[in-house]
Amino acid sequence: MKNLVAFFSASGVTRGVAERLAQAAQADLFEIAPQVPYTNADLDWTNKRSRSSIESNDPASRPEIAGMPDNLAEYDTVYIGFPIWWYTAPHIIKTFLEEGDFSGKRVVLFATSGGSGMGKTQRDLEPSAPGAHWVAAKLLNARVSEAELTTWVKSLF
Repeated sequence: MKNLVAFFSASGVTRGVAERLAQAAQADLFEIAPQVPYTNADLDWTNKRSRSSIESNDPASRPEIAGMPDNLAEYDTVYIGFPIWWYTAPHIIKTFLEEGDFSGKRVVLFATSGGSGMGKTQRDLEPSAPGAHWVAAKLLNARVSEAELTTWVKSLF
């Protein structure tokens, strides 16, 4: 079984969790990078005119990504991580799911958040990857240990 941890991290928090998860799941690591990187001003959620606010308020928004994993077809399980923005995943995650073929793959969502929960995140993302086998999503604390992640990974299958 081959595993991939794909992640989007705007501030570095999700990156740290993804790196520990990749170790725990014995997985390869792939960063979902925006074609145009986000600036601090872009990420200002208090500004309704910031890039992240505009994207989050537009259901059709699909920020371009810098690329996809070359060998996505080789993976059986894909863990996808991201920060929670406005109670769901940033739209760049839909871009990633829609540009790949996740049919028959186990997709495991994980997220980091400063205060909000997962809400309807998985339900929001499922239409973007028809044919995927969705495994229950999990909100992970930024300080989650590799040992805790190993326990979680083992409990999934």
